[in-house]
Parts: sequence; C-alpha cells; structure tokens
Amino acid sequence: MRAVVTGGTGFLGSHLVHALRAAGHDVAVLARSDAKARSVLPHGCEVLLGDICDAAVARKLVAGADLVFHTVSNFRTASGAAATYRRINVEGTTTVLEAAIAANVARFVHCSTIGVHGDVAISPGNEESPFNPGDLYQETKLEAEVAVVRRVGASATEVVIVRPCSLYGPGDTRMLKMFRMLARGTFFKVGSCRANFHAGYIDDVVDGFLRAASVPGIDGEAFIVGGSDYVPLEAYIDTAADAVGASPPRLRLPYGLMYSAAWGCERVCAPFGVEPPLHVRRVRFFRNNRAFSIDKARDVLGYSPKIDLRDGMRRTVAWYQAQGLLRPNDVTAESSAVARSRVR
Repeated sequence: MRAVVTGGTGFLGSHLVHALRAAGHDVAVLARSDAKARSVLPHGCEVLLGDICDAAVARKLVAGADLVFHTVSNFRTASGAAATYRRINVEGTTTVLEAAIAANVARFVHCSTIGVHGDVAISPGNEESPFNPGDLYQETKLEAEVAVVRRVGASATEVVIVRPCSLYGPGDTRMLKMFRMLARGTFFKVGSCRANFHAGYIDDVVDGFLRAASVPGIDGEAFIVGGSDYVPLEAYIDTAADAVGASPPRLRLPYGLMYSAAWGCERVCAPFGVEPPLHVRRVRFFRNNRAFSIDKARDVLGYSPKIDLRDGMRRTVAWYQAQGLLRPNDVTAESSAVARSRVR
C-alpha cells in the first residue's frame, strides 16, 4: 500500500513511518524541515516539504494514497499564539481530510487525544465519556475531531479516530526533564498525587494505529489506545524514579500554592513571548484524572499492549543514556546508594 503520514517527523509519526516501511509499504511524509526528516526517517520515504494548511500541498501529498495517518498537531507552549492552535489542529486537519476525500483515499486515520475528555470524573473513562477539554490545545483537538466526524459517511473515504494515552518511549524528549530531575533528586510532588495516570508505550500505540487502519467495518469509530492499565500518579512517578536508579521524591508541595504560582508566571511571561518556568497545565498534571479503559480497542481491533510501565520506563531511560541525554552519573549519591541497597 501507499501510506501518507502527516507529522511524520514527530515522535508518534516517525515511529509509525518506521513500522510502515518495515512492513513493506510505500510511505510519503509531510514535513517542515528536510534536515529533521533525514535525521529521523528511514531510507526510502518520500518527503514533501510544506504547510499543513496549504491545500495544494495536501492534494499533492495524498495523490494515489490508500491510507492517510494524520498525526500532526502543534506542540503546547504557554507563550504560543492562540491562533496557531486552531490553525494547525483544526484548519490543518480539515485541509488534509478534504484532500484525502477528493483523492478517494480508502481510510483516513485521525490522531486525536484522550485530552478531549479532560479530567475524567468517573474511572475508568472510555470513548463515550463526556468531552471536557481543559485547555486550548485540548479544545482545538476536540474541534478537529468534531470536524472529522462530520465527514463520516459523506464519501467513500472511511474515517477512524484514535485517542492515544500519554505517549512515552525511545525518541520522546517531552518527559526528559522529569527523568533528569528525578535522577538529580530535584523533582517534587504536588498535592496528594492520588489521581490516575494512563501512559502508552510508543510501540504499543503504533500497533493500535496500524490496526485502526486495517480492521474492516469501523468507519466513524473512535478508539482509546494506551497501556494495559492506569496507575495512581504517585506510582507513576515512583516507577520513573526507579527506572533511573533514584529514590522516590520526598518533597511534596501544596497544590493550591503551586497552581497560583503557575498562574502568575503565565500572566507575567506570556505577553512577552517568554516560556514561563512553571505552567498551569503542568501543575494540573498532578490532579487531573487520566484513567481509561482500552476494552473497545481490545475487542474490536484485537489491540493488546505488550510493554508494561516498568519495562517501558527502563527502555526509555536506556535510550536517553545512549543518546547522551541522561548520564548515568546524573543520579545523586544518595539515590545511587538507595538503588544499590535495592539490588542487595
């Protein structure tokens, strides 16, 4: 088959491209940087440089394609212009979707996010849980998903939506700061950390996307894919600490204090286009409930995640160290002693 991947140089997109090429498919990728494309993509990919909102570029990209995986989205920054969220997440999605429909692409697999459900009131959430986006990124991702759903059944192009849980694994640098702070003993917990967190190892999530592209009879359906289970945030953080050989963080700060500080940082920094040292969304990370069921993906797609959180964290840390992003000697002397005592 010929598959198209938007956002193909991103974390999810690049892993998806590698999996498609390994399966023998022809792959075309939309990218903004030729240098980045060459650094992360496998040999033999067709790379088209251009803007996700350029209709002419989108038409050229999807010409002759059997599948389109739409994974592009903007990266959240507190200092980013609000208009860029809607332009990339909503306008970019509709531009590529309309091009795919015009080209009679068989299936359009849209990458959404569990964030459209926001802070889940009843655990575990599922595909039918109320939408409750908590920030502009999540709001515009929901707008994009709604726009995609409107086109279901309007053409020969089938549409399938995948809402991945929080992605992690080799190649991801978004969680690197947390691992570094844990290794150095400078990470602190905020509030009780009793809220649940649901992560998805990259290889498992990619498998979910490939299944969403191939299983018949699922036009218009949405699927949540992630790890086999969710855990309390306290356990998630402590598992990450163990992966770097560090002791669990001892310092715990009040949620209200940190939220107020983050709110103030954003109000001061954002008007000047400066990334604040503390984000509201990062503080919400400690309270928002992210507990989901993947039963629908299991039952309909045959999805079955293979990598548990402990193994996935260790693989991620090993990749960081291999890339020189996290040095073994980053772990504090105290943490190293604790890690050695565990071995004994």
